[in-house]
Amino acid sequence: MTSTPVTLCFLLRDRPGGGTEVLLGLKKTGFGRGKIVGLGGHVEAGESDAEAVCREVFEEAGVIVREEDLRHAGAVEFRFPARPEWNMLTRLFTTRQWEGEPAESREIAPEWFDALSLPVDRMWQDADHWLPVVLEGRTVDIVVTLNADNETVASSVSVLRNLPQ
Repeated sequence: MTSTPVTLCFLLRDRPGGGTEVLLGLKKTGFGRGKIVGLGGHVEAGESDAEAVCREVFEEAGVIVREEDLRHAGAVEFRFPARPEWNMLTRLFTTRQWEGEPAESREIAPEWFDALSLPVDRMWQDADHWLPVVLEGRTVDIVVTLNADNETVASSVSVLRNLPQ
C-alpha cells in the first residue's frame, strides 16, 4: 500500500502564567478544509522531510523554521481503505525556535491553543489518538485506519519500525 510522504510541524511556546501553547491553523482550502490542523504538507521531489516542513511552515504561516531547530516527534501513517489514494505517511516535528510572527495565508489561519485543551471537536478525529503525546515531548509511531466515511477512526495501532531521519 503506497503512502504519500507528508510532514507536520507543531510550534510550541510557553504560555504567560505557565503551560504550553501550540500553533495550529484553520484549513481554508483543499484537503481538510474547515478543520483545525497542524502546519505542514506534502514532501516535494528531492526534499527531505525536514526541508519540506520548513518550507510548508513558511508558506502557511510566514514563519521561518530552521532544520536544526526541529525535534523529530515520530510518524503517523494514515490509511483510508475507502480512498487509498489519500493514504499518507506523516513525519512529525516540533520546535520552540522560529523567526517571525505567524500570519494568515491563503491556506491557513493560524491560532495559538493551550496544549492541554486542544480543539479536538474541530480537528480530524484521529488527533486525540497521538497529538497529546507529541505535545508532551514524546515520540509516536502509529497507524491510523479510517472508516469508510473517511472521517472517523476505525483503529489506531502503535508500531515499531525504523524511520529514516
